[in-house]
Amino acid sequence: MELHGAGLTCAQVHTVAYGTARVTIASLDRARAAWGAVQELTGPVYGQSTGVGANKDVGVAGGGLDLLRSHAGGAGPLLAPERARAMLAVRLNQLLAGGSGVDPGVLPVLAGAINDGFTPPIRTYGAIGTGDLTALATTALCLLGEMSWQGPTAGGPRYPLASGDALPFISSGAATLADAAIAVHRLRVLLEAAVDVAALSFVAVSASAEPLAAVVQEVRPQPGQAAAAARLRGLLSREFAARLQDPYGYRAFAQVHGAALDALDRAERAVETDLNAAAENPLIADSLAWHNGNFHSAPVALALDALRAALVPTAQLSTARLATLMEPAYTGRLPFLAARPGGSGAMILEYVAQDALAELRHLANPVTAGTAVISRGTEDHAGFATQAARYALRCVEPLEIVLACERLAATRAPDVPDRPLTDDLDATRALISNNFHLVRQAVGTRHPPHRAEGLQEDGR
Repeated sequence: MELHGAGLTCAQVHTVAYGTARVTIASLDRARAAWGAVQELTGPVYGQSTGVGANKDVGVAGGGLDLLRSHAGGAGPLLAPERARAMLAVRLNQLLAGGSGVDPGVLPVLAGAINDGFTPPIRTYGAIGTGDLTALATTALCLLGEMSWQGPTAGGPRYPLASGDALPFISSGAATLADAAIAVHRLRVLLEAAVDVAALSFVAVSASAEPLAAVVQEVRPQPGQAAAAARLRGLLSREFAARLQDPYGYRAFAQVHGAALDALDRAERAVETDLNAAAENPLIADSLAWHNGNFHSAPVALALDALRAALVPTAQLSTARLATLMEPAYTGRLPFLAARPGGSGAMILEYVAQDALAELRHLANPVTAGTAVISRGTEDHAGFATQAARYALRCVEPLEIVLACERLAATRAPDVPDRPLTDDLDATRALISNNFHLVRQAVGTRHPPHRAEGLQEDGR
């Protein structure tokens, strides 16, 4: 994967983190230009000729390496290597945009660390959405040989960062953006899979497709709603008419799920903008150092708050559809899809789904409602995008579980005896997380024959 300092996507960050993609550098020209401009600067420059934070007015000389040592103090468990690798890729791409003024010689070394499987030992706690100083200072000390890399062998990449490289290297929210990119990508997979799961429930209860009609969407042109309706409409081969009106879990699916898709699109735009931004302070541009607040993460934090909130209603509708799948009036089968009268069947799925939904509701609490004042009052606001991204990542598991419960109930064969459903849920979650032709598999293997006719044969 060639990094340009522009055009990096959430999906590509995920691929670098969890796949086998190797990164290459397109050009160092912008990084070299910024570094050259730094050598010509005169006058006070924050973090170069001054201290940082409340020490902004204190003149210093050559204190950059001590800045790294003082800021590499996180706490809590280590981040998974995949998340740390994603951070390296994001920071490398940002540095290629040219604006930091860091020594461009370090950029190929970062690429080598990614490709060779070396990651810095980053602790979970240490950032509040105004720059991932702890994570990147730790990375810098690994490059200097003062801290040990995690990796396949002892040692690891080295580069002699100079004092003047310290603040330019760590002035970034790369770790937060890496988490945000991974979360956005995974949640997109799940929200797409949710449409397939809903299609199975529509068929299982003979729900009407009338609310999905194009004319209904055209009079209320919400983009996510239209996309959700069109996708679900394409999965159903006929309009069901068992009831005049179905519960909201079916009738309002496009409106609720569409709102989540809209929130996801907004979050993706906010994150991808910053993946490719030179957000350092000071910014080196036009041969000058521009002191600024581009490090502040408000746009990403607000977008991720909205996304997490939007996941809750779409999961609530999934649990509502799950409830109808337990009802004979909707399925024409025994209560709880049991194989015999009085059996509990799939009853436990409702407990599991509601537990996961409760977790989603907790994770939806907005981080942007709070703030922090630190460094003797000079840094008097915080965006907390770090927490917004962390919570968005944590949303993946409970949302996946809710959808797995619905899918497992919608595809439950009528002759399945009572037995633990743990392995079934694990297998269903694996299918959903990979969005692996969910409808095709349901039609071909487990769905009752008299229901399968309601799905398109191509399994889209």
